[in-house]
Amino acid sequence: MLTTLISFFVTLGVLITFHELGHYWVARWCGVRVLRFSVGFGRVLIKRVDKNGTEWALSMIPLGGYVKMLDQDDLAPSSKISTPPQTSLTNASSTSSPDPRGSSFQSQPVSKRFAIVAAGPMFNLILAVFLYACINFVGTKEPEAILATPTVNSPAALAGLKGGDTVVAIDQTAIASWPQLRWNLLQKLADGGEAEITIEQGGARLHRTLRLPSLADPSQAEPMRDLGLGLAGGPPIVRSVVEGSVAQRAGINPQDLILRIGDINSPDIGTLIQAIQKSAGEPIALEVERNGEKLKFLITPSAHTLENGQTVGRAGIQLGAVVPMVDVSYGPIDSLIQGAVKTFDTAWFSLRMMGRMLTGDVSLKNISGPVTIADYAGQSVKIGWAAYVAFLALVSVSLGILNLLPIPMLDGGHLMYYLIEMVRGKPVSNRVMEWGQRAGVSLLAGLMVLALFNDLIRIFN
Repeated sequence: MLTTLISFFVTLGVLITFHELGHYWVARWCGVRVLRFSVGFGRVLIKRVDKNGTEWALSMIPLGGYVKMLDQDDLAPSSKISTPPQTSLTNASSTSSPDPRGSSFQSQPVSKRFAIVAAGPMFNLILAVFLYACINFVGTKEPEAILATPTVNSPAALAGLKGGDTVVAIDQTAIASWPQLRWNLLQKLADGGEAEITIEQGGARLHRTLRLPSLADPSQAEPMRDLGLGLAGGPPIVRSVVEGSVAQRAGINPQDLILRIGDINSPDIGTLIQAIQKSAGEPIALEVERNGEKLKFLITPSAHTLENGQTVGRAGIQLGAVVPMVDVSYGPIDSLIQGAVKTFDTAWFSLRMMGRMLTGDVSLKNISGPVTIADYAGQSVKIGWAAYVAFLALVSVSLGILNLLPIPMLDGGHLMYYLIEMVRGKPVSNRVMEWGQRAGVSLLAGLMVLALFNDLIRIFN
């Protein structure tokens, strides 16, 4: 729990600070005086005023931050620094009238105001490029893209793919590891069609055409399993056993090496999972090796009904396997290029999924809140530094894209007003902005409630 909380607050601190630094730096570059830079909302816990008169503050509620800039109201003799209207993400401006001395936000031409507000989300995207580039440059060990035997009549089997094949490219794009294979196919599954798979088989390079079903909502399925693709590995090893589960009652222990299930000798992880899922409520034999001794058990997987109505068996074991690993790293320039490509692909994929949520093709259950983010942060830290940095980059992309949405109260809402001002030649009326703020607050509140509801459902499930 402590690791989860620390990693969650570190994640928020890094992403919020970098987002607000975007607003701050561009505002200073445009000649706007910054009164306060705050990480968090509410009562100020720690503050310091620098030589430029900017108050740097750490506030009590860590779910956001803001940059308060000078407006004409702040020039009045009786004025003092005040907290602007607070949102869960950022508030880079206010709506007061222009400052005659030219150092306020509202006195700037619309092009500068646009740049200042856009800088926050753009800095989040730039941070993601940098984080992905760091992973690429330092290098990581990832499972090699060696395929397990495809399931019968699956798209992979019909394409002629076989167990032991090593995937080296998809549509002429080089593939170095299993995560890269999965990421590339996941993006293509959103549209369906075909993918050219280049494999090494028996020392020769061959090309196979994999037909991809259109998967409108990747979260409601297991894409790689549905394609019949799995990662080849050694015999499955029991990593952990769920308390009170079928496996624990049967006597299965962590570190047991699974040698046989039912009539299947030497199953891989995918085959083992499928056998358990197909045996809901029915006894099935399991043979394991423990400290050099072979033991036999009889387990009856409990029946669980998925959201699509399908009933599957679960035994309550978490599996692992020793798989061939490959070093994945790039030079400085290639690392940046790969980081930019991954950031763009992630952002574009996120936008497509958001669009499909609006049309109803993708479930709103995919919207996550702070509880899920905290959980993933803690899990990624336990996996290793590369997993946590990749998680940080992913959330940074999500924060940047979310803030660019044309919703009043978010950066994207301000940018929408500025675009209208550029076209009309005059600012949007205060009445329109007031109604927009009300609508934006209502929408953001609704999204927050939905996200927290989804978080609670995940916890109880």
